[in-house]
Amino acid sequence: MDELMVEVFEIEDKEVLMDELMQRYGQDILQLVYSYVRNTELAEDLTQDIFVKCYQSLHTYKGSAQLRTWLWRIAINHCKDYLKSWYNNKVIVSESETAFTGEGYEGFEQTVIQQEEDQQLALAVMELPVKYREVIYLFYFEERAIKEIAMIIGVKENTVKTRLRRAKELLKEELEE
Repeated sequence: MDELMVEVFEIEDKEVLMDELMQRYGQDILQLVYSYVRNTELAEDLTQDIFVKCYQSLHTYKGSAQLRTWLWRIAINHCKDYLKSWYNNKVIVSESETAFTGEGYEGFEQTVIQQEEDQQLALAVMELPVKYREVIYLFYFEERAIKEIAMIIGVKENTVKTRLRRAKELLKEELEE
């Protein structure tokens, strides 16, 4: 759970809070953003924009949700805004690098096999439409509960369940080919 449960109004120095947020959640936000845009450099730029937006909006945090959930909501909205933007739709940015982590099993052969499977799964997940990719990411990678995912992306819990089920079906179809 979020250990950084603080009232923003109790923090006198916004820079200290922002530094703490970036230290604690910077890598997680970067990975979340990458799952939307599928480009490392672009994800880094958007992550910076998100933290600037968070800094500028800090006064609007009411404490009704965890600070982490609030930050995720800002990040997801920013990514969706970017994906709908003129720039994204008119300018072609490509990247051949695929992010994945392969911790593998003992032995070189098993490690290579595991990395290949992880890469295939990562590629398949990245090919999913955003609405399925975001629930897969939040559920499996961030280990968020369905209720929290629903709150983060602004849909009903049953919608999250349906999207998870459909995403798994699409992944199964893709990986069986």
